[in-house]
Amino acid sequence: MTAAVAIPPPMPSTQLDALVTRVKENAPAFARTSIDERVAFLRQLRDGYMRIAEESVRLACAYKGVAFDSPASGEEWLAGPMVTLRVLRLTEAALDEVKRYGAPRVKDAWLRELPDGRLAVRTFPSDAFDAALLAKHVGEAYMLPGVTRKNLSEHQAGHYRKPHQGRVCLVLGAGNVNAIPPTDVVWKMFAEGTACVLKMNPVNAYLGPLIEQAFAPLVTRGFFAVAYGGADEGAYLVNHAAIDEIHITGSDKTHDLMVWGPPGPERDARKAKNAPLLTKDVTSELGNISPVIVVPGPWDDGSLAYQARNVAGMVCNNASFNCNSAKLLVTSRGWAQRQAFLDQTAQAIGTGGVRRAYYPGATDRWRQFVEGRKNVKLIGEAREGELAYALLTDVDRGNPQDRVFTQEPWCTVLSETAFEASDVATFCDEATAFVNDTVWGTLAAMVLVHPKTMENPAEADAVERMIRELKYGAVVVNTWAGAVFGLGNAPWGGHPSATLQDIQSGRGWVHNSFLLEDVEKFVLRAPAKNFPISPWFPGHRTQHVLGRRLTEFEYAPSWLKVPLVAAAALRG
Repeated sequence: MTAAVAIPPPMPSTQLDALVTRVKENAPAFARTSIDERVAFLRQLRDGYMRIAEESVRLACAYKGVAFDSPASGEEWLAGPMVTLRVLRLTEAALDEVKRYGAPRVKDAWLRELPDGRLAVRTFPSDAFDAALLAKHVGEAYMLPGVTRKNLSEHQAGHYRKPHQGRVCLVLGAGNVNAIPPTDVVWKMFAEGTACVLKMNPVNAYLGPLIEQAFAPLVTRGFFAVAYGGADEGAYLVNHAAIDEIHITGSDKTHDLMVWGPPGPERDARKAKNAPLLTKDVTSELGNISPVIVVPGPWDDGSLAYQARNVAGMVCNNASFNCNSAKLLVTSRGWAQRQAFLDQTAQAIGTGGVRRAYYPGATDRWRQFVEGRKNVKLIGEAREGELAYALLTDVDRGNPQDRVFTQEPWCTVLSETAFEASDVATFCDEATAFVNDTVWGTLAAMVLVHPKTMENPAEADAVERMIRELKYGAVVVNTWAGAVFGLGNAPWGGHPSATLQDIQSGRGWVHNSFLLEDVEKFVLRAPAKNFPISPWFPGHRTQHVLGRRLTEFEYAPSWLKVPLVAAAALRG
């Protein structure tokens, strides 16, 4: 199917020069655009993206080997145009409030102080539509020390308080999820005020011409352009004199090669002196070994089965080529239901179906994780070009250098490691220390906890302490971190503890339509069992219908559309 998808050829340096120069010349004009002009642009972009929405899904399905009329195509609706249109819509609303109030409004009822004195800002749900379409979910941004109720507005919309005179950002687009390149551009242009050059990843370069169509009003004015090519073209642009700053969604290895140079003694010396080769500002989102911490407790059969399907969906979605795919289960060996949960998770993964391994290098990575290892359960019959799912259980925590803990698989591998502790407080403390200190990455962590555990004050305190102490940019309870990526009014990025020398999952935030600054993490909470099931659950029968209807809804929200969305969700 890939042969049917047209991939734009790499651009020669002369074409890249002309493209970047034009954007550089027009960057000051973009910096001078009024909020009204930017709001008008966002409305035009929303219209444009809706026009290319179906074609973008068709191309993604063809490339990834998914039938366009199958339920699995819903992944591409949801992680492509739906998220993009939502981010465009929420950003437009945010700028309208910046014009009227100086920053997006945060109601006093949405604020609370955490036990450690820091401020939590509820950003989801932010309206009745949010509450209706994702019921019983609550999301809060936990702020860094120093942010208070009184000064919160001073930690919002910084670009609009202190605008620059015109900068150019090179956005190195992700190849796996089609909402990432356009929404990264929307953040950089409309939250930070930079003109942008988007360099498409070769994996999804087929999307580039459609983005150019949708963003035509910006292209016409010379405020935005799309470039094509591979590593050589990317390196040329990174070091181009007309590029002021860079945002990359991709691999930490690519980031470090760009910032510090090739691996070896010279790179090590530069890191030790904090003397990067690349001195331009770099923001990034670079992947994660996403842990799922299963708090031992009195799980009932229904909730246990529900969460097994939840985890399976975190693994199966997009053939596991997601930076927030579940990659490491953290369990208690003393939990009586541990084996039942592992068995049910494996069974649920099996209902997801083996998928085409469309991302380059996946087969070799899969073999590095699976071959020669004990306690491997293969799930599904893989044909040529596909990969079975591999569940690696009882991985020894005593070997912290095991690649399970140090390297993101970026393929269909889910591992599990167990602690001896079965009491909640000890387990939570040990699991927190382990994933913070041993497991690579700072992007997202999932916590599964039964409501009865949270009814016990001491156990609830232990869980809440874990949530506060986890060094991840997103910590989600009883749901998938992919939901945070899709909310649009939630900050998305790695934990701010990362440094340029130890980049982990990256630095900086995107999406974040409340334009919050000095964020420590975003916490999203959901019920242990909910109805209807989430669209990423394997075997969802109407995901494609739901994805299309949610896309239409986010383009133009209306209460008249809600029953159609609900009907598709309920039939899943």
